[in-house]
Amino acid sequence: MPQPDNAIRCTYTDPHINDLLRRTDGGSGVFTRHYNQGEEFFLRLGTEYTVPQLPIHHDVRIPAPEPRYIQLLCQVLDQLIRRVPQLFADLTYAFDPEDILHPSFFHLYRLESCQYLYLLRLDLMYRPQMHELLHRGSNDLTAAYASDCLFLEATCIPLSSVQTQSGKIGTFVIDQTISNTWVDEIGRGYMVQGVWMDNDLTRFFSKLFLPEGKRTYPFYPYVCKYKTVCQNLIDPDPRRRTELLPFLHRALEYLRPVMPEIEDALRRQAFSEQLETFRRLRGAVPPEWKEIWSGLRVEMYLNRRDLKEYRIDTAAR
Repeated sequence: MPQPDNAIRCTYTDPHINDLLRRTDGGSGVFTRHYNQGEEFFLRLGTEYTVPQLPIHHDVRIPAPEPRYIQLLCQVLDQLIRRVPQLFADLTYAFDPEDILHPSFFHLYRLESCQYLYLLRLDLMYRPQMHELLHRGSNDLTAAYASDCLFLEATCIPLSSVQTQSGKIGTFVIDQTISNTWVDEIGRGYMVQGVWMDNDLTRFFSKLFLPEGKRTYPFYPYVCKYKTVCQNLIDPDPRRRTELLPFLHRALEYLRPVMPEIEDALRRQAFSEQLETFRRLRGAVPPEWKEIWSGLRVEMYLNRRDLKEYRIDTAAR
């Protein structure tokens, strides 16, 4: 069977890790939500956890990880599940041979006739300005560190189909609603750089469904990823995932027929809330679609290293 281009592939899932994930038991840990000055999202946990030295390299042609890698990853997950069990509730592990330092976990949702992939990706990379070094890294191993900050991405992605192999999930084919995000290229010779409108599309989608005047930077609830509209989650527990999914579903229904017009407008002009296309589409969005985000609050502050960070509060509506 030919492999689709715009897809997320699951080459392997591990029974030991999935056993750990099933031990969440409906518990709930305490954390706060933040972005650093590089616009990377992280949770600040109540206590520190440690990450051991992990292998840096993996042959992408090998679909399964080394047993030692699984053993080390289990050590990290055991700590995290005890601290924030709701983060891992109802999830299944998926190994990505191309990116072993960002372990992935997923859950499939169905709404009406549509399927959605909830994808949680942890970021275990060492950050000198955020983590306490325990053991220096090498060419083959990462640094070991301790931290109360957990970097991650939690995204809900629309699917066109799910392909299986031997009865097991193999490929999540993405419902591509955006034709092409490439705009132009600038520079000359070796300095040529591509110009893409992914960021403008993200701002367009999010501002369309946020209450007017609501400022949430650097958080955007709807993002352009995988050439489609995805939901960006900073409340990644199962209850909140289920609550927010219908809003992504409605947003896609609203945007799909007008997407060519949006793409054309952003190819001609950078995003602005004064764009005629944006103003017209925003005026037709039902108010109740926006109210779900009314409790969002963003506070900018300096951390102990005098670096800018943002705290996101998600008070109930």
